[in-house]
Amino acid sequence: MWAVTGATAQSGSDDGPSPGGGPDVTVVPTGTVRAKFEYQPSEGNARFDVRTARFGVGGTVYQKLDYKMEIDLSDEGRIRMVDAWVGAKIHRGLSFNMGYMRVPFTIDAHRSPHLQHFANRSFIAKQVGGTRDVGAVLGWRFGRGVPFNVQLGVFNGSGLAEDLQRFWTRSFDWSAKVQAGVLPGIDLVASYHTAMPGEVRTHLYDAGVTCTSGRWLVEGEFLRKEYAEGAFAAVNSVDVFALYGLPLERGPFERISFLGRWDYLDDHSNGVAGADGALTVNDPARHRATAGVTLSLGLPFTADIRVNYEKYLYRAGAATLPGPSDHDKIVIELMAHF
Repeated sequence: MWAVTGATAQSGSDDGPSPGGGPDVTVVPTGTVRAKFEYQPSEGNARFDVRTARFGVGGTVYQKLDYKMEIDLSDEGRIRMVDAWVGAKIHRGLSFNMGYMRVPFTIDAHRSPHLQHFANRSFIAKQVGGTRDVGAVLGWRFGRGVPFNVQLGVFNGSGLAEDLQRFWTRSFDWSAKVQAGVLPGIDLVASYHTAMPGEVRTHLYDAGVTCTSGRWLVEGEFLRKEYAEGAFAAVNSVDVFALYGLPLERGPFERISFLGRWDYLDDHSNGVAGADGALTVNDPARHRATAGVTLSLGLPFTADIRVNYEKYLYRAGAATLPGPSDHDKIVIELMAHF
């Protein structure tokens, strides 16, 4: 990671601009590339894919503002904005961000691609809980013995609409998230999000715990999605995983991690009604077991080789068929982040 600092500011001064008139500005470029090979033994299909090709910049302005701008050149084959926001540092842990950003909700959906532990995201992160939108977030970090991070957000519900200048609404989306480090190595997270993707308002509730101890990392998360006026059966989703990291003293790798995950999803609707006005199943109910090994390269930037095997289990006689990518598969991924 590299940082460029505006040379017009006085060295070591946090009180204001230099006599030259320029503010103290930092520009930190970041990038992430994830390339993978996938093979489906039961289907006989295989492919190479570039799942992520992100590039962005972030930093501070005059030590009072934060900013971030990031695009993905290969988000499911399309170029998309990932982040475009500016944040004000108000006072002692109190902040206010506005722009296009990740909605503060869930644990796993908030992980950037280079921080994910598995080659593919959990059902909670991909199908149910992962949302980006245009809005504002008020954040407050406080507490020493028990650190808290509280976030309250309000959003358009539009995403990056093609003609956002013409978008107006009378019904915003709202979110709230609380994270607490109750004990050393134990973080608790609870969050709520309400959205109206179509004609039906949805209410999502999420809770999880992350435990780290020595070489172990264990995490569990539960999400429930309810639809207003019983328009669709409530959806439950679970994500549980464990990771054991072993440092390596010789060879090209500095660490090897062994991972296991189980996640589950009920029949899920995205909340957008069909032509008949009714909600339909967009994602069929399924269980998935994932086993993996991650080799971490000893480089100045993050670089991992991830090898995963995913086993899918569907309910017999399900009315909705799985998507073309939702079958048993072997995944080999090379990820680099700077």
